[in-house]
Amino acid sequence: MGQKDLARNQASAGERASVQKLRTRPHAQVLIIGGGINGVGTFRDLALQGVDVALVERGDYCQGASGASSHMIHGGIRYLENGEFRLVQESVVERNRLLRIAPHYVKPLQTTIPIFSTFSGVLAAPLRFLTHKQQGAPKERGAFLIKVGLSLYDFFSRDGGTVPRHQFRGRKRALAELPRLHPGIKYTATYFDASVHNPERLTLDVLQDGEKAGASGASDARASNYLSLVSVKNGAGERGTGSTVKLRDELTGEVFDFSADVIVNTTGAWVDLTNEAMGSASAFMGGTKGSHIVLDHPELLAACNGREIFFEHTDGRIVLIYPMGDRVLVGTTDVDADMAEDAVCTESEIDYFFDLIGHVFPDITVDRDQIVYTFSGVRPLPKHDATQPGFVSRDYRIERRAGAGQGGGAAAVLSLVGGKWTTFRALAEHLSNDVLAELGMPRKVSTAKLAIGGGAGFPDSEDGVQRWIKAHMAAGRDADRTAGLLTRYGTRAGDVINFLDAAPDRLLHSTRELSVRELEFMARNEQIGHLVDVLIRRTSLAFRGLVTGELLNEVAEILAGPLGWDAATRTSEITHAQEVLKRFHGVQVHSLVS
Repeated sequence: MGQKDLARNQASAGERASVQKLRTRPHAQVLIIGGGINGVGTFRDLALQGVDVALVERGDYCQGASGASSHMIHGGIRYLENGEFRLVQESVVERNRLLRIAPHYVKPLQTTIPIFSTFSGVLAAPLRFLTHKQQGAPKERGAFLIKVGLSLYDFFSRDGGTVPRHQFRGRKRALAELPRLHPGIKYTATYFDASVHNPERLTLDVLQDGEKAGASGASDARASNYLSLVSVKNGAGERGTGSTVKLRDELTGEVFDFSADVIVNTTGAWVDLTNEAMGSASAFMGGTKGSHIVLDHPELLAACNGREIFFEHTDGRIVLIYPMGDRVLVGTTDVDADMAEDAVCTESEIDYFFDLIGHVFPDITVDRDQIVYTFSGVRPLPKHDATQPGFVSRDYRIERRAGAGQGGGAAAVLSLVGGKWTTFRALAEHLSNDVLAELGMPRKVSTAKLAIGGGAGFPDSEDGVQRWIKAHMAAGRDADRTAGLLTRYGTRAGDVINFLDAAPDRLLHSTRELSVRELEFMARNEQIGHLVDVLIRRTSLAFRGLVTGELLNEVAEILAGPLGWDAATRTSEITHAQEVLKRFHGVQVHSLVS
């Protein structure tokens, strides 16, 4: 079932509230195109400054590279090898900051590096540093180089640090801690970074912070997903300047005009394609594809002992294995991307993942039946010509152009090139400052210490978490269900619980992780466009391999009421979800619909 077919089926549902807000007020000082974490972060920052800002995303929020990350919030120890010291310093500061302002989603991650040699790579490292190329056969990074790198890493973390310093272990003690590691290791090095287990929901929290600022009167902030840019013409803003863009609702097919004084292009790897659609071709981007697999493998899960295993594979690539709940995430590849093709995890990449698992856990076997989910995304990296993908800068820059399209008086267009999850708040502040300069407006609020969404008032200890759960339990909602709501929403779960308790509710037959009223809450408050949005980005059911035909049918039936889906739309949404899960995530789900 294609997007156009879905649009025809959903047209009868009426105009979405998020789209109506843009149509009712079809001008903004700033229009952000792209709803990944960097676009959404900039939306929040500008809304808090009192800017009249709008954001549009052609798919769902956090659907692209932002939702296909390694789920790490890290300082980027390997960026030291590229000489990106500014980025490393900014990253560790932001990592520490996110642990404080988004504690509901960002958690400390103990990371262990298995090391097989002492001095290997010492001679090759300077050349690799200077040329950003691998010279000849890969030279393994030995204990000496890793020790130097981790010492520098600790140095960058010294101010405001909230994680312990690194530690080295000899072979005997290392194998005592992780007995399934390759017996040929000489050392392990252990340090702490952080993980984000719910990047999609963190993105949604950031977005809702921006919308909340708009609702409070601080700004006129509004955003909509499934809204794409079609074309641009200039000199057509409210004051006869700026640019007017033609937007298309991807769910209904309706097209309307929207004008802005400044346009911000945060479409990631698609920045050049977006600029081309605006009539101003650019050649900024050179993204690389990264894939991951998720395994249901209790033996491998136990072997990790709660730690991320972060190491250099035989080809010199830095790869990872780490537990996420009761699943194990394995990644990642780094190959030049063809933007004309879908980013999907290939069979050769899966073979690569199995090989890297065997490199550090040689007596653990893995097969394809244990894969419950795969995902792949294109990193928004700058054009890199002959530089090898692994050495392409992960830093970001902002490109300004006077405008695009036809006519005079064009809006300034700011294009974001690069950017990574860990630094999204600092990046958004930088990008917002550039926008504020364009508008001649001052910064009013810093986001450096401002809690994100459900991170406000989040319990700072396990005892505190248990007290919160106990205080929010009710008849029909036990501790596990209440804990699940706190995990999904942070302290915003309080608002969800108030909604759940306002009318009779029941858990779904197909899963105990969702209820009828919770799905209605999502439909009313979280811009659900498709059934698959709930499975992949509003919950982690797909990620953990828990989607069944019964679940598809039950969720579609419940969403039909608040979203206005008729029988034909419900069927097409189920088919669409099956196709997305199979095509992009390697998941085969058989529907119960005949």
